[in-house]
Amino acid sequence: MTHPAPLTPPSLSLPPLLSAPALPRIIQGGMGVAVSDWRLARAVSMTGELGVVSGTGIDTVLLRRLQDGDPDGHVRAALSHFPDAALAARTVQRFFLPAGRAAGQPYARVPLPTAERHRDAWELSVLGAFTEVFLARQGHAHPVGLNLLTKLQLHTLPCLFGAMLAGVDTVIMGAGIPRDIPRVLDALAAGQPATLNLDVRGGDPVPLTLDPAAYGGAGAALTRPKFYPVVASHVLAGVLARKASGRVDGFVVEGPTAGGHNAPPRGPLTLDSSGQPVYGERDEVDLTGLRALGLPFWLAGSHGTPDALARALAAGAAGIQVGTLFAFAAESGLRADLKADVQARAHAGTLEVFTDPLASPTGFPFKVVNLPGTLSQAGAYAARGRVCDIGYLREAYRTPQGRVGWRCPSEPVAAYAAKGGQAADTAGRKCLCNALMADAGYPQVQRGGHTEPPLLTSGDRLNDLRDLPTDYHAADVIRVLRG
Repeated sequence: MTHPAPLTPPSLSLPPLLSAPALPRIIQGGMGVAVSDWRLARAVSMTGELGVVSGTGIDTVLLRRLQDGDPDGHVRAALSHFPDAALAARTVQRFFLPAGRAAGQPYARVPLPTAERHRDAWELSVLGAFTEVFLARQGHAHPVGLNLLTKLQLHTLPCLFGAMLAGVDTVIMGAGIPRDIPRVLDALAAGQPATLNLDVRGGDPVPLTLDPAAYGGAGAALTRPKFYPVVASHVLAGVLARKASGRVDGFVVEGPTAGGHNAPPRGPLTLDSSGQPVYGERDEVDLTGLRALGLPFWLAGSHGTPDALARALAAGAAGIQVGTLFAFAAESGLRADLKADVQARAHAGTLEVFTDPLASPTGFPFKVVNLPGTLSQAGAYAARGRVCDIGYLREAYRTPQGRVGWRCPSEPVAAYAAKGGQAADTAGRKCLCNALMADAGYPQVQRGGHTEPPLLTSGDRLNDLRDLPTDYHAADVIRVLRG
């Protein structure tokens, strides 16, 4: 089995995309913060399937890679191709540490963005998304996709624009109803300002506007990527197909056994004896209804086998989306020690995945791997001091004074309550922002020298890793899935 050759930073360039590529049979899931990084997406795309980079937290990922010294030089090499050379150079000068951080030194932070003040976060998001897609496209002419969470409205516009500047082919968005994204893609592709509403609890939405001219893209015509929303029902797919603000090109149809955030069960929430949400017949996807829409779709959630791919194709799907098997491949951005621990436990058949109804500040059920040393353990959760210093999952709300405030149920309880939140809503909430950064090897060092612990997420069939060797690559997953 041959694997993608390493890149040489000084010679980075983009080949033209293959014309009218066929739809992929396999889409690699866009997982977590920098788990689906450019190396993994590049390895998958080089096989002719769709490799996908995660845009979640990409501004902080770029910031921390630069502060860790960018040891292989790829980040700085990619930034040298950014259209606004002055912006890229200024960012490198501001944050790059040639020798990396000293042991125990915290990462430098930028101010938490707000609806009114977000310049730092948006610049880093544009640059980070550009870098990730640019690097994923190196050395081949196949498409690369971008995955975003709809919930992260404050960062959506700059992530989309940066990825489009680098030639992203497909945008996949879940954890919400991304009705307005097609219109945004159309505007950015035409080099025009794009506006997206920020939802505000207790008040009217606040419009956010990104002008390409502010980031080196004045008047530049860009390729409009395909758009695949993530849905959990044919009803939502139909609504988006008919009522979205522009063209929808297909759907990723995700069941409740998929990793990360899950759609909540339909109807009243019922928990089983272990405390997990109970899903029933109402949560099963009507494939007949999906086929009637006439758009391609991919099935996700426990579909990481050759038989599942064959069944999906027989049911009229274009293919499958697979996350878990790729998350633990050699090229993924997951920390090496976490990979090794999970793979050893998978081969022993001792791994458990818990659908936690409380962990995520979003209120969506979230898959958690029960693993020692992570926030899945009660002791680690209790020992961590609550802090909200990244803030992706904060909720915007209207204050009594009429301003837009920000709160998160995983921040300190007193602070959340002082902002009008219900203290009961903080029970069991975990700081996914810091935990997922730790998963990828970028844990913050908090006051007192406390290093943020990780928290792994995975699909239900995590023990299927035992069917693969412990040192497998993304191309091995593709080979197995193709049968």
